[in-house]
Amino acid sequence: MTILLTGAAGFVGSHVVDRLLAEGHRVIGVDNLSTGNLDNLRHLYRHPRFEFIEHDVCEPLMLKRSLDWVMHFASPASPPKYLERPVETMLVNSRGTYQLLELAKGRGAAFFLASTSEVYGDPLEHPQREAYWGNVNPIGPRAVYDESKRFAESLVMAYHRALGMPVRIIRIFNTYGPRMDLYDGRVVTNFIRQALTGKPLTIYGNGNQTRSLQYVDDLVEGIVRYLGVDHSGPINLGNPEEFSVLAIAEQVKLATGTAAEICFCPLPENDPLRRKPDISLAQQLLGWRPQVTFDTGLGLTVEQARLRLASLDERLRAAQG
Repeated sequence: MTILLTGAAGFVGSHVVDRLLAEGHRVIGVDNLSTGNLDNLRHLYRHPRFEFIEHDVCEPLMLKRSLDWVMHFASPASPPKYLERPVETMLVNSRGTYQLLELAKGRGAAFFLASTSEVYGDPLEHPQREAYWGNVNPIGPRAVYDESKRFAESLVMAYHRALGMPVRIIRIFNTYGPRMDLYDGRVVTNFIRQALTGKPLTIYGNGNQTRSLQYVDDLVEGIVRYLGVDHSGPINLGNPEEFSVLAIAEQVKLATGTAAEICFCPLPENDPLRRKPDISLAQQLLGWRPQVTFDTGLGLTVEQARLRLASLDERLRAAQG
């Protein structure tokens, strides 16, 4: 198949590109590099079935070739990133989604939307099922991401109902692994970066709030399986094993060997206290559930983070010298 994937230079997007190429497909990667990193794609520069286009998906993409899938992964995804770019975030998930749906319609392609567990907001239902409508503050600071993703889902389903376009929607829960931006502000990367640089690990709130963490390879496996299943979605993809933020900090300390202390800061506005997926639908339709334990995935993530930090230090020294 020929697949166009936006957000290709991002953390999740680049892993999906790798897997699609490994499956034998041709991939056109698109990214405007506002939060993506070309280092995530450097190993593919001479790949015969990969093409990269630097482009802002909020503008029409003049592509004449036929496509089998348009997969939309472009968007700032971590709170610091989307709070830095609030309007850009809302536009990529609204105007960008529209432009890509129009592209898919014109090329006769199916459409795949990477949505998020953030559509559930600070959930009143636990764990969260796909049928749950969520508890989102539409005028809060996080709404630029939460509400724009909810709109994107609505727009995708409108095209499906009005035009019969084949669509898929996944709701991604907290995901970690190699290639994460160490400055993206998410709980795992924050702790790893702080631990490896000898700084205190910062917990917002009392640390009793929980997160469910899946390793990126498990997420990618679910995505690939969903491409072959006729279901318009949405489907939760996440790990139902729940950890407190304090427990995650302790695990990171153990994995990195740091003796750094833990410090506590006020909880940000509308930060969810609990987040855990109900993955019954993914198990039923995809035969999928996460396989990588947190200990194993964290070890692989820390190993890659050490290399990335060392590379950053080397580049800094070279620039200064």
